[in-house]
Amino acid sequence: MSTLQIRDLRVAVEDKEILKGVNLTVSAGETHAIMGPNGSGKSTLAYAVAGHPKYTITGGEVLLDGEDVLSMSVDERARAGLFLAMQYPVEVPGVSVSNFLRSAVTAVRGEAPKLREFTKELRAGMDGLAIDAAFAQRNLNEGFSGGEKKRHEILQLELLKPKIAVLDETDSGLDVDALRVVSEGVNRFREQGETGVLLITHYTRILRYVKPDFVHVFAGGRIVEEGGPELADRLEAEGYERFAKASA
Repeated sequence: MSTLQIRDLRVAVEDKEILKGVNLTVSAGETHAIMGPNGSGKSTLAYAVAGHPKYTITGGEVLLDGEDVLSMSVDERARAGLFLAMQYPVEVPGVSVSNFLRSAVTAVRGEAPKLREFTKELRAGMDGLAIDAAFAQRNLNEGFSGGEKKRHEILQLELLKPKIAVLDETDSGLDVDALRVVSEGVNRFREQGETGVLLITHYTRILRYVKPDFVHVFAGGRIVEEGGPELADRLEAEGYERFAKASA
């Protein structure tokens, strides 16, 4: 059973400390939701674990199945089984969705899938997310709507089958129908039971579809409260004001 362990993680951006000692363990078969106000450090946690160069690790450690994640390159982290669905994925003109996905699958699996098998796998994934077949030939993220970007991220998730998936603001910019389709994709992935999910969000609406096992409240660069799904309901009713004041 795969496990991601984050221990006393401290992260800075341009000498300003953002994360101030984060401790969190995510194991296969578990879904953890991280909630909190804007600027609390939620996305910083996601990008630091994924290896974004903007974020400087100043203390602590991140382990995936006992291996030091922080010593790995971004590519090595992906091959080890980490996946990040970004809040704002970048456009890549000249690279089709199909070519990108096949290259990503090849990098993670260590060998190129046979074209016929990959095409069948890709088509099944797209059908499950209600994505039109022509989407595969479009340039990566170029001109994509918010919903298309998020569906593509979940398509990547289903094809790459990581050990731990970090989903940053997956519900951002989605209408009700797109939210339902994307959530169903996340749930299909979770049902495999061999992966852990870390879901970062401001709002509880995605948690009505993707039920978390654990909820963690972020404020001031650290986890300030933890609980079960009922904690998300309290946050919906009460907001984050008391946590913001406590961390000020």
